[in-house]
Amino acid sequence: MNSPLHIAVIGLGRMGNIYARTIATQIPQARLHAVVEPDADVRAAFLAEVAVPHALEDPEAALGLPGLDAVVIATPTSTHAALVTAAAGAGKAIFCEKPLALTLESTHATLDAVEQAGVPLQVGFMRRFDAGYRRAKACIDRGLIGKPLTFKSVGRDPCCPRPGFADPAHSGGLIMDMGIHDFDLARWMVGHDVERVTAEGALLVCDTLGSVGDIDNAVINLRYENGALGQIEVGRNACYGYDVRTEVLGSEGIVRVGSASGPATLLTTRHAGPPAGASYLMDRFGEAYRAQLHHFVGCLQDDRPPAVSGADAVAAIEIALAATYAAQTGHPVTLGAVRAGWRPDHTAA
Repeated sequence: MNSPLHIAVIGLGRMGNIYARTIATQIPQARLHAVVEPDADVRAAFLAEVAVPHALEDPEAALGLPGLDAVVIATPTSTHAALVTAAAGAGKAIFCEKPLALTLESTHATLDAVEQAGVPLQVGFMRRFDAGYRRAKACIDRGLIGKPLTFKSVGRDPCCPRPGFADPAHSGGLIMDMGIHDFDLARWMVGHDVERVTAEGALLVCDTLGSVGDIDNAVINLRYENGALGQIEVGRNACYGYDVRTEVLGSEGIVRVGSASGPATLLTTRHAGPPAGASYLMDRFGEAYRAQLHHFVGCLQDDRPPAVSGADAVAAIEIALAATYAAQTGHPVTLGAVRAGWRPDHTAA
């Protein structure tokens, strides 16, 4: 039997806390070797509940720990590229929350560092590990719905985030921060790449987000290279509860993931309360988060590449950037233009 892998989790915010606890209690093949968090109070609160050999303030100190095999990076998006590059330079296997970076150039540079170091990398697109999405993907791959024609996805958070969390300088903004999961699913489920994007975004409820220049609702339309169509809606003010749904319509049928069961017409309001079984992030995707870490550890032990690669990260951020630019300009943006370096302040798409 392979020896357990020793893993450090960098960042103890919401996701880092989840990852650290999952590694410590639910991944038999791994050991939580260290946590890294600059806030001393957050570190102390974690240590009061979870035993870990090393609790550090500085990521560099963690990367130099003897016996460390891998790192999980769960810090703000704006820090991912530098931390992935540092971990690669230290020869550590890397699991990084989505996205790898805020720009396409930085994403490519980060992946170059990973490739040069020759270390494994997995990106945190956890919906690919959700049982419902995996069943839907299997149905599509088996041809049960025929040729995929349209992809539709809804992602709605139940409350407005703190402006500091939503700040596009750190998160990439609503479309990138929330929509990137859907952009990854759009490629993975349909089996084709996206060619062109149009988008509209607005600040409708979460007025405090105006202070950082973010929006709270967006609708993104996709056209695939093979002619299929897609539509993605993301929002931060679903007062009735956490709402994540996806469907793929094919020439011979349709497959749905999420809240598609129940009456043909279901009214759910702030006053009526959420439907029975309504959930939030970890109720809905807790098992998927565990499964992707289990997959990461298994890949390292078996010396096989993770299923979610750097190439998947590039493809998702290309769509995210095209959608962000389309929302900013009100014009269609092709992924070819994004790859060529076009930005909204340039003269043409």
